[in-house]
Amino acid sequence: MFAFAKLAALFAVTAVAEIVGCYLPWLVVKGGRTPWMLLPAALSLALFAWLLTLHPAAAGRTYAAYGGMYIAVALLWLRFVDGVALTRWDVAGAGIALVGMAVIALQPLTSCHS
Repeated sequence: MFAFAKLAALFAVTAVAEIVGCYLPWLVVKGGRTPWMLLPAALSLALFAWLLTLHPAAAGRTYAAYGGMYIAVALLWLRFVDGVALTRWDVAGAGIALVGMAVIALQPLTSCHS
């Protein structure tokens, strides 16, 4: 169970790095903020890409499992950064996505690549 908590935490940090890397350019374009915000955005996206390499699974499986955590973290961002209240549908969808992440991430390891 500790291994799953560590994996989930790594996915969560990875999601924050991706969201920050996309949110800062959004602020530049939509919010009229300084273009200098693009520099930390690029660094955050580079961190995001590097964090994805720390996962032990094959890249495609990592990306698939990561998607579930991304959904949950994006909704937390919506609530706490954007200040938008979550609906029960948001919460249910995040729960379903996290179950999907767990199914993919916790599957038994096999010796073949199928």
